[in-house]
Amino acid sequence: MTISRHYVLAAGGTGGHLIPAFALGQELINRGHHVALITDERGAKIPGCPDKMATHLLPAGRITKKPSSWLPGIQAIAQGRKMARGLYENFEPSAVVGFGGYPAFPALLGAFAEKIPAIIHEQNAVLGRVNRFTARHVNAIATSYPEVLRLSPRFAGKVHLVGNPIREEVLALRDKPYPPLLDEDIFRVLVTGGSQGATVLSDVVPDGLSQLPLNLRRRLQVTQQCRAEDIEAVRAAYVAHGIPAELATYLPDLPGRLGWAHMVISRAGASTIAELTCAGRPAILVPLPSATDDHQSYNVREMVQAGGARAIAQPAFTALELAKQIEKIALEPGALENAAKAAKNCGRPNAVADLADLVESFGRAPIMHHITSPSDHRGAFSSSPALAKENAA
Repeated sequence: MTISRHYVLAAGGTGGHLIPAFALGQELINRGHHVALITDERGAKIPGCPDKMATHLLPAGRITKKPSSWLPGIQAIAQGRKMARGLYENFEPSAVVGFGGYPAFPALLGAFAEKIPAIIHEQNAVLGRVNRFTARHVNAIATSYPEVLRLSPRFAGKVHLVGNPIREEVLALRDKPYPPLLDEDIFRVLVTGGSQGATVLSDVVPDGLSQLPLNLRRRLQVTQQCRAEDIEAVRAAYVAHGIPAELATYLPDLPGRLGWAHMVISRAGASTIAELTCAGRPAILVPLPSATDDHQSYNVREMVQAGGARAIAQPAFTALELAKQIEKIALEPGALENAAKAAKNCGRPNAVADLADLVESFGRAPIMHHITSPSDHRGAFSSSPALAKENAA
């Protein structure tokens, strides 16, 4: 017999918020629970949602510094809160888990109104806006880093360091050794800039790799994610430099590529850092300067201090600087392997299990006792068609 509970996960419409939500959702489903997701239209398009997790769309009111956003933002939040309460009345969740992003705000407000236990998870090293607004009222705050800026010390009693949940395919890389790299072996480099790629990487990386010493440059094999508008220029640059490169606007087998790589050059999003440290891959990280509260610059600190990565601020990210940093780590005997170990030591591979344990600890009394079967999870979140869209994945 399995004790089955109902849980609601709420996350904004970016991969950084949704990837850990998907991972937690799958873990809770594996434990025999019914799980539903609240997000917005953008979030519904992010791939990777578990098949048995129903997706529900709520309006995500966004309030900015512009006064013109205040009234429509407040109205959308109020509407989302009302809709969330209606969903909870039908689904009777044991707890609601917020992963940040605007759609999580009305979902959490609805939980507070219904006195449903609520947990927030912060992926970054700086507490996000929605999580700051709700931190005082939630039952627990799960973090991904030992130190999180903008998290008030008065909440220390309900803070739990769990790490950032990642995909099972990446988690599987942790048990595989770092790929050997002898003096004459191919040096495999993965370049990725988040879900949409990054133009600065397209502009700088090909020229930076071309400035490496000949004995290293002739061994390069590159896989790079590019924006659609950049890909042909990047392709031409690699051809001109005589560097073999595979380019794509989307890398569906990113975990496989990560396992293949000796080094990664990327942005410093929370999911990227979690995957690099779980797999144990040395990296050169270029924080996104426009990220809210500059959180990517803080995301890199633990990994850089441990020796698993080097960080280059975008204004200083030139071809010459990139080549210098690669040389320092790639040409010194044993440096890449040591950096891989240091990166791996920063990983928190039990993040999804620890977060699921935390969520279950705040659950209400079990909704039902039964033997679960695959069909049990479908249609568990009953509500009007106007309020829900079943995930077609």
